[in-house]
Amino acid sequence: MELKRRNFLKIVGGTALVGGAALSSLAGGEELAWASHHHGSSAHGGSHESASHGEGHEEGIMPSGTRWAMVIDMRKCSEQKNCTACIDACNFVHNIPSFKNPKEEIKWIWKDEYHHVFTDISTLDPFVPEKIKKTPFLALCNHCDNPPCVRVCPTKATFRRPDGIVAMDYHRCIGCRFCMAACPYGSRSFNWLEPRLGLKGRKLNYEFPTRMRGVVEKCNFCVERLAQGLRPACVEACKCGAITFGNLADPKSEVRAVLKNNYALRRKPQLGTKPSVFYIIS
Repeated sequence: MELKRRNFLKIVGGTALVGGAALSSLAGGEELAWASHHHGSSAHGGSHESASHGEGHEEGIMPSGTRWAMVIDMRKCSEQKNCTACIDACNFVHNIPSFKNPKEEIKWIWKDEYHHVFTDISTLDPFVPEKIKKTPFLALCNHCDNPPCVRVCPTKATFRRPDGIVAMDYHRCIGCRFCMAACPYGSRSFNWLEPRLGLKGRKLNYEFPTRMRGVVEKCNFCVERLAQGLRPACVEACKCGAITFGNLADPKSEVRAVLKNNYALRRKPQLGTKPSVFYIIS
């Protein structure tokens, strides 16, 4: 019986891989068109091999094509007291369930305390201004150039796309939670409960699928919106312009301009994961 099950999984896995590659190719073309229109990027994507080895942040070794990244300006964000517009937009667009028990909650983008987001800096630098220490910081998946979650996933349910987005295939997830253990940022959530129970009484987005119990999920940089030429939901929802999203591989993109003119931090850079989410703090 076990041998039959293994053979079945091999067949299903192979089929999913081929189908996923085809869909990725179609979606990738639309995303590159969006990048070309909005950021002037090249229409030629970088090779999967070069993209998977962490290239994309250091100037001078940028692969051609698209490398999505996000900059969060905490100076602007912190001025909007009790604002949750970006979180609310993400929760609606992706049908993220809501559970009262913190151990069961599902988070794609959320606010957390400074010493949780920047654990290393808060430990090594005791002279950070009190204002910053008391500021709630936005947190989400960092879509790393060198993602440890991808390396440990036994079914390839989580994978890194050529454009740098670390994506999820919920149908291949077996709920082992190895990716959660490997992620140094706590950016993944596990569906302990039936997700649909946490959606009762809410307005749903029928264009995005709900998940099933026993799988991991996280921020996906709104790949489904990028494929339609739209910006991520959190970026559109932020009215103060605190979140910038764009093609890091394009020197003329808005995200590169923001990084060029402001000093930005990434979470736990010493780990070598090379996050694609940057923070402007002061």
